[in-house]
Amino acid sequence: MTTLLVAAHDGAHLKDATLKALTAALAVGDDIHVLLAGDGVAGAAAEAARLPGVVRVLTAEAPQLAHELAEPLAALLVSLAPAYGVLLAPATSTFKNALPRAAALLDVMQLSDVTAVLAPDTFERPTYAGNAVVTVRSADPIRVVTVRTASFRPTPGAERAPAPIEAVAVPADPGLSAFVGEQFSEADRPELTSARVVVSGGRALGSEERFRELLLPLADRLGAAVGASRAAVDAGYAPNDWQVGQTGKAVSPDLYVAIGISGAIQHVAGMKDAKVIVAINKDPEAPIFQIADFGLVGDLNEIVPELTKALG
Repeated sequence: MTTLLVAAHDGAHLKDATLKALTAALAVGDDIHVLLAGDGVAGAAAEAARLPGVVRVLTAEAPQLAHELAEPLAALLVSLAPAYGVLLAPATSTFKNALPRAAALLDVMQLSDVTAVLAPDTFERPTYAGNAVVTVRSADPIRVVTVRTASFRPTPGAERAPAPIEAVAVPADPGLSAFVGEQFSEADRPELTSARVVVSGGRALGSEERFRELLLPLADRLGAAVGASRAAVDAGYAPNDWQVGQTGKAVSPDLYVAIGISGAIQHVAGMKDAKVIVAINKDPEAPIFQIADFGLVGDLNEIVPELTKALG
């Protein structure tokens, strides 16, 4: 049966997470339809129509879909689900919120954080903070899947005739939630989940001031996004949206620099897919050195400024 890929987008453009989820959808092997839900999605729909393997693009536009609320999006997915064998989306906060609700309404199992597609009905996903990988085979008529984007490379767009774009009916708003407001953090750095380089700090930095004084100049020199361990976030050194790990964001950059991070399994679960890992820590027995490609033992208060200066 056909796969429905639910796209992450900003209305005008597709997000990188969609291109990575498309790689997983192509591995399923069926025809792919792409759904763009929102209020004003024409630009992103035009991009989706030229993606490899996509045979149809569906647009669902309504005021209740403008702010990515789980309840109206789940109602939309349930209304479309009977025509599909797989509902698949990147494991972003929006879809981790909406797809389990849709799965419950459809009375099927949810397959979360999939890292590999073995067959149309068989997937791999991590468990125990990534310490084990389980193979799951679903016998449900509709498989509801979220994809860990850190485990898939993006599928680039192609020069091809665009797939047809059609509007679909949007169900009535369930009225279970309402949008109140939103605040955005402004940043000149790359987005954490799609950055090629990430510089992360841990609680060993000692304070919010030291965290910013040491890490931000280094990140600027490298053109990197800034991350943090849960311990650093809990201590107030960094905001929540910088957290990398099991309860934060999963990243897979080309280069991950871990500064003052011990390497607890909860943090490693979110960054172990990085291509090259560099660790700086004064404790030679820190677990982070077990997965690091390059390790430097020493005082981060001396090493990081020297490294930043050397990159000048």
